[in-house]
Order: sequence, then structure tokens, then C-alpha cells
Amino acid sequence: MNLVVGSGPAGIACAQALLAGGSEVCLVDAGLTLEPERAAITRRLAGEAPAAWDAASVARLREGMDQAETTVILKRSFGSDFPYRGADEEFGLTYEGVALRPSLARGGLSNVWGAAMLPYRAGDLAGWPVSVEELAPHYRAVLGFTGLAGQQDDLTSLFPLYHPNPTTLPFSRQAGRLWTRLEKHRGRLRRAGLHFGAARLAVQAAPASGGRGCVRCGMCMYGCPYGFIYNSADTLADLMKNPRFRYQPGIVVRRVSESATEAVIEGRYIGSGESWSARGERIFLAAGVIPTTRLLLSARGIYDRPVWIRDSQYFLFPLLAPTGVPDVQQEALHALSQIFLEIIDPKISPHTVHLQLYSYSDLIAGGIRTALGPLGHPWLVRQLAERTIIVQGYLHSDHSSRIRMVLEKGEAIDRTRLTAELNPATPRIVARVLRKLLGSAWRLGMAPGFSQLQLTPPGRGYHCGGSLPMRAQPGELETDTLGRPPGWRRVHAVDATVLPSIPATTITLSAMANAHRIASAALAESL
Repeated sequence: MNLVVGSGPAGIACAQALLAGGSEVCLVDAGLTLEPERAAITRRLAGEAPAAWDAASVARLREGMDQAETTVILKRSFGSDFPYRGADEEFGLTYEGVALRPSLARGGLSNVWGAAMLPYRAGDLAGWPVSVEELAPHYRAVLGFTGLAGQQDDLTSLFPLYHPNPTTLPFSRQAGRLWTRLEKHRGRLRRAGLHFGAARLAVQAAPASGGRGCVRCGMCMYGCPYGFIYNSADTLADLMKNPRFRYQPGIVVRRVSESATEAVIEGRYIGSGESWSARGERIFLAAGVIPTTRLLLSARGIYDRPVWIRDSQYFLFPLLAPTGVPDVQQEALHALSQIFLEIIDPKISPHTVHLQLYSYSDLIAGGIRTALGPLGHPWLVRQLAERTIIVQGYLHSDHSSRIRMVLEKGEAIDRTRLTAELNPATPRIVARVLRKLLGSAWRLGMAPGFSQLQLTPPGRGYHCGGSLPMRAQPGELETDTLGRPPGWRRVHAVDATVLPSIPATTITLSAMANAHRIASAALAESL
């Protein structure tokens, strides 16, 4: 029996590999889920066409995301904060300028992610003991169960699809207009280091049970009632049909250890506090960077010594067009990213800069309304929304701030202190990105809004990891290529904790592929 901790994307990818290798698997998880009342609303809407939805139910699932009422820090799932609930107390967390949060939810942070799936590029993996070629078969394995919406385009030569038959999602009219200009100027943009393609998204063409595909209801940022956006909890439900798989929810893991013959998990039941333990051949930790790092530091008695969580700097700004696309508010569209734009220019960075472009959604309109304040007349908000595409940008961790993490010995529970350490180079790199786009504004038909640029706190984009990085010859606060600390054989960290750096392109696919790789290799290794 092999033990996996965590049901987020990395944990599920790990479990998939173990089962494929013939192992028995027990997945241990806190497993918090959506409140029954909200789940009932979601199930009811999933059985209806969007035109039949009642306004009160839709408003209920959109709660907590109105920018007119609050600054959105934590993205919710169907109006609920359950993906983050209880974690701060369970892990004794304090934050100083840090936006990253762990999850105790079934499915982890895949309950609230943006579904973007782009692999890493060899040029961005300097210092890694694992190559893109070694990850390639595991990219394919992962995409085999997450699904992929994407297409063969100019990005394919830089970032292979790793999927034989991706589905496609239609562009919104705003994105379609921009795409036409990108295609027209493709050669010049490429020579300028600007490479574009359709957004690649972990979106199923249709649910496993059959039926229609994406209906473009615009609810993506709140949660898809139809379940088209990949959530690792869905794969977990499939795994529970396997006789060699067991799911153990309701457990917060407190300690891991190993001996020459076995690995041991100790934890407690949420609510009752009753002790729980399990033994297995190996343990695979996929609880998320904060809990996984915390478990390994505690297991090795490393207190009051900092480790650094690497971050891919997340920033936002608008692209503004001189003319609008009318009536976007009434258009049937999906609200996930529409286009990826990759900047490969050594004058900006030796690494890829990744940009995700989003066309109209009601959240964008709400952000415009909030920014205008008393001037936010509905006509003006509409005019600006019809001219605006929002860009979410990411930098390589070499150019980003980081998070200092220290585990402190406590009486009841150990405390974990997270402190932001800002990188003074980050604003300069981001400014170069905007100037780069300004230089191509006439080709894009849009220009970046410098005054609306937002540089978010470390961890806000949730592209974080690398606190115990993989090395060919690991030191004390590092791991080997199977995610094990020096001297350990049976306990593996398999989530983003072990990534040596955080490239700008999306983190989830590569974290899943690496977890799948580690589990596959561990099974092949004789103890």
C-alpha cells in the first residue's frame, strides 16, 4: 500500500501513476466540500439551460465576488470560501504581506483555478535536474484525464500540445477581433519576440456522462455548474471505483516518518480531534507547498530556519482599443482566458514572460465600475468594457519576489510564519513588458493601460513552490529527483514544493506531470 496526502491536482496525478503501476493506494485528505445548500443550487442549474436559470440562484453562486463591495483577494467557488476554510488555524499560519493560502478542500485549489494549461519550455528550466524530455510522457498522461481545449498554432513549436485531439472553444467577438490582427501581423510580431496562440484550458468538451459541451454561460469565474472546467475532485470520484484505491477524508496530517521497513502518517480527524494513523510502503506528499514544506521541516526537526517559497510574479493591466465591440454584455461566451501571448526577448528577460488575455466578463465590468467610483455611469462603464481586454501576466521566479517561511515550535501545534520579501527588479521587468506591448500597439490595435497596472503581493497568482527544490545532489533543505530529503527513502514530496524554479508559464500542468513522474519512478525503484 502506498499513501498519498492531498486530493489536489498533484495528488491525483500521483495516485493515477501509482494505480497504473499496479500499486494499492490510500489517499488521505481533509476533504472539505461545498455547503449542501449551494451544492443543491449548482445541481439544479446543471440540469437546466442558462436561459432557464432564476436570477436569485445565480446571484447566490456569485456572492463574495462583487468588486463594488470588496477587493477580491480570495476567488470563491460557487460563492463559497470552502477551498480555504480552516487552513490557517490547522497549520498555525500568520502572514505578512503574503497572498498565498493553502487549501483543505477536496480537489484543493482546482476548485478555484483558471484552468490554464501550458507546459514548461526547456529554456526556462536552467538548474533543473529533470528535463522537458523526461516530463513529456507525463504531460501526455496528465492531459489524458484532464482534457484540453486548444489548437495547433504558432505556440505549438515552442510548447507542444501533448494531446492528440484537443477540443476547441470559440473566441468571443472581442478576442476574435484581436486574433485577426495578430494573424495579420504574425511575422513581424514573431520577429519582435511576441508569440501568440489560443489559450490552452483544462476544459472538457462534454462531461464523462455525455451531453452538451460548453454552453458559454459566462459563469467560469464563479464555478461551472456543468462541471466542464477540470477539478481533480472529479478524477478522485473516478478513482474511487478502482478496487485498489481507498479514499480517507476528514484527516489533517500532523506528522510523517519512516523506518527501514515502512512509512507512517499520523494525523487527526477534523472536528473530533481523534488521532488517526496509517502505514504504507511509501508516502507521497501533495498537500500544497505550505503544508508539504511544513510536514517535512517538522519531521526533520528543522525549526526557526527560513526556507524560501518561490513565486511567479502576477500582475494585471488592461489593453485598451480605440473602438469597442458593441453589446458584449449580451454575448454568449466563456470567461476563461481566450488568448496566450508569450514574450521571448532577452532585452526584457532571459526567460519567457507569459500573458493570459481575457475578454469581457461581468467581473471586468464590475472592476471598471469600482475604478470609476462616482463617475461610473452605466453608459461609460459599458463603453469602456467594450474596449477592454484584461491581461494577467506572470514572470519567472528569478525576476519575482519570494516568501520567507519559518516553522516555529508550538505547544499545541507548530506555528508557520510567512513573510513577503520583495524583489526590487520586478517592477522594472514588468515596465519593460508594457513598453514592449506599447511598441506593437498599432499591430495589436490596442495599447496597454500603464496607470491601471497592478503588481500583486507575493503568492497572489498561486504559481508558487520550490521551497525544497530538487537537485541532483541535494543539500539539507533540498530534495532529490524523487522529492526526498537527504537520507530519506520512503517519503516523497511530489507537489510544487520540489520545483527548482517557477517558470512564468502555468504551473499546474507541470506540477501534475512531475508528480506523475516521481510516482512512476518510485514504483520502478527497489527499496
